[in-house]
Amino acid sequence: MNTQINPSSSDMTKNYPLRVPQAVMVASRCELTDLPLNILEGKLPDDLQGYVFIVAPTGSVDSGGLPYPDGTPIFNGDGMIYRINFNAKQEAKITTRIAKTPCYYADEATKKGSEYEKYGFKNHGLTRFSIALGVRNQLNTAFVKFKTSEDTNDRLLVTYDAGRPYEIDTETLELVTPVGANAEWRPEVSLSMPFGPVLTTAHPFFDAETQEMFTVNYGRSIGNFMQTIPFIYEAEKLPHVIKKIIEAIAGFLNILKIIKFLLNWVTKIIWEVYKWISSLFENVLKIKMQNFVYLIRWNGSGNFERWKLVLPNRSPVVIHQSLHQIAVTRNYVILMDTAFGLGIAETFNNPLPNIKQTENFLRDILSRPLSPDSYVYIVRRDQLIGGQQSAYSKQEVEVVAKKVVIPLEAFHFAADYDDSNGKITLHIGHICAADAGEWLRVFDSLADSAETPVPARLYGMLSGEADISRLGRYVIDVESGQVVESNVISDDKLTWGMALNTYCDILPSGKPAEKIENIYWNSDGFWPELLTTFIFNLYRNYKYREVSNEDLLKLLDRQEGKPACLLRLDTQEMKIADAFVFMPEVEADNTAQGYMINSPQFVPRAGGNGDSTDGYIICTIYFKNSSEIWIFDAKNLADGPVCKLGHPELRFGFTLHTAWLPKIAKRTADYNVPVEEDYKDLVAKKTPEIQELFEKEIYPHFKSKNP
Repeated sequence: MNTQINPSSSDMTKNYPLRVPQAVMVASRCELTDLPLNILEGKLPDDLQGYVFIVAPTGSVDSGGLPYPDGTPIFNGDGMIYRINFNAKQEAKITTRIAKTPCYYADEATKKGSEYEKYGFKNHGLTRFSIALGVRNQLNTAFVKFKTSEDTNDRLLVTYDAGRPYEIDTETLELVTPVGANAEWRPEVSLSMPFGPVLTTAHPFFDAETQEMFTVNYGRSIGNFMQTIPFIYEAEKLPHVIKKIIEAIAGFLNILKIIKFLLNWVTKIIWEVYKWISSLFENVLKIKMQNFVYLIRWNGSGNFERWKLVLPNRSPVVIHQSLHQIAVTRNYVILMDTAFGLGIAETFNNPLPNIKQTENFLRDILSRPLSPDSYVYIVRRDQLIGGQQSAYSKQEVEVVAKKVVIPLEAFHFAADYDDSNGKITLHIGHICAADAGEWLRVFDSLADSAETPVPARLYGMLSGEADISRLGRYVIDVESGQVVESNVISDDKLTWGMALNTYCDILPSGKPAEKIENIYWNSDGFWPELLTTFIFNLYRNYKYREVSNEDLLKLLDRQEGKPACLLRLDTQEMKIADAFVFMPEVEADNTAQGYMINSPQFVPRAGGNGDSTDGYIICTIYFKNSSEIWIFDAKNLADGPVCKLGHPELRFGFTLHTAWLPKIAKRTADYNVPVEEDYKDLVAKKTPEIQELFEKEIYPHFKSKNP
């Protein structure tokens, strides 16, 4: 097959300043019900079917939506669930609802001006936190669809990297129940807070063949990002005059670059001493500061089973960054330490959020580049026998994970279900020299000019990448732990900022596809407005650099960006077989207004044959101040969208992951974790006023959902 690229891509962006569309920064918290979308161009295909679900962060209870005026990252926000109904002929309707967890109602009840304001939550980098109540579970990242033999209808979970997943009613979009009681999850650190910090994956995996869902629960000891919490607790109580002194000192240190360099060197020594002292505390005072990774299996109706993962030498599996995604094959579970930094500098970037000088100083001395390699852990499923039920037993059942190192970092990947002959096949999008946990700060400057500040309109936006991305296909022999086949490609026009993917994962029979033959990726492109001096310097010595620092600076000097792209990768030939490039439009002032694309979702064609290209790709598009839904024929991306949808009331900002269901229905499953019972022991340890807060402002919202 010859590669298809839309013709306009041959005339790539010339020397025009490429501007990030403002629409990607703006999100409304207004909830919509069956709002008919306007057909802006083209027509809805007659064989487009079902419901597409999209989730996105949408600001906090006191922000009024996005963006935040103080530069808080746009990823820190309540999840808004968007459901698009394509089952009505020649009409698409959208319904939206905020994911309202118990901690959401606590946040609402403690916002400024409320009776319980003193317990309120504040933004700290990627996290929203209350020193009295704990960490927000914002449920703004992804979905998991599943259906067991006991279920009448498809069920759907909404997820987050730092909180329990919740099941939603697909008809009402309301949250119904968390998955797993608090007692079944191990928090990162015990702080006697109702909303404890729980690390998991935003991408649990449901095996449609065995009808089991797998997820993880993990923690890190020394260097653990949550160990900043006690400092925040004390810092927030400091008098105003002390905070002003800290601000002045931090500002002075920011100016003296040599001192910052020396402090960075001293910090390394202090860090080693801190690890030694912490180890002493652990041994002498019996304080638990362990690395741990639990693999969890759930059947959709009962208690969790979980296993503690260890390496062949019986030492614990250690996660240094995050387990953003896992995958499952017929005989194995695959975990990857992904290129999403959940460290101190990102998650609790500033214990004093109103003092930006402190934030700048702390980021410089605490930040480290992410690992340029991917660490993959493979667990044989036949080991998962007689797992611990964590709510009822303190027994630790260990299983062995095999560690494999793959060059180049990754954020998202997929695996063939077929693992014949003990070989697993991974399909990886390598977003290189970048960190999905970094964003544009108010004190950042552009990489091509340290004297030029980043545009104020983009404060809080995801930082750009400092090298071209790549697409890889790897075959791993599990027994030997070796990568026996490796094929990695890149394209200077098409693979900048590889982001999200979609593919035909379930056949019409309901069984998983044995092999991923075609996978659709969206690339963010390269935006000079998003590459900061900080990121450029952080990755200046990137191990696997393909585009040199000099060439990268030339792109910036020419103000030359790389447009976003939607592409189809033929995984058997390992070539880009089809692509559409979102060419910018040049304005009268010689600025290039760019398009951004997010959240691709494969939708099988009604009456189709189950072929991996027989369907449509639905995605979110941003241009200037417009947020739109575009529909592509999955067999022919190069011809452009067959339909564009939008509405003036639809402002969804930076969307993330998606799901597709053929139909929706009122939830009938019996599984439920009653909220009051789930929190009563945790709340009983708090003051009478906090107990009253839960009784008056939280529990009533969930009474009708309990059996």
